[in-house]
Amino acid sequence: MKITTRVFGEVDIEDSKIINFPGGIVGFPDLTDFALIHDADEDSNTPVRWMQSIQEPNFAMPVMDPLAICEDYNPVVEDELLKPIGNIDPESVLVLVTLTVPRDIKQMSVNLQAPFVINADERKAVQLIVDSEKYPIRYKIYDKLKKED
Repeated sequence: MKITTRVFGEVDIEDSKIINFPGGIVGFPDLTDFALIHDADEDSNTPVRWMQSIQEPNFAMPVMDPLAICEDYNPVVEDELLKPIGNIDPESVLVLVTLTVPRDIKQMSVNLQAPFVINADERKAVQLIVDSEKYPIRYKIYDKLKKED
């Protein structure tokens, strides 16, 4: 399938790469199908990818693995909340968080309170709200990323 995106222009997305969010995502319940895209112009080791909407080509969010910047990230999640994405094999779970890059790049942050949990085997996902003060909505990451350079 070809879609024209705001970030990447025209891209070809294989049906086998589409991830379904049965309940949509927070704030966008009608957006249920996404693909993970990386910027081919970026270093392949960059932790940032884009979650691109299939239904709304102008909608894409930068996402990253929370373990890349918060090594002890392990929110407690009720099993009931994961039922929509099927039986989960720990080896096939991918957890991502949204990245916010404001004008002042030093204020760059990730939202550790609303992770995406993806069952890669079934290509189904949910966005959860973690009820814990341990994981902030705006977890600053600029200094952590600079240390890795």
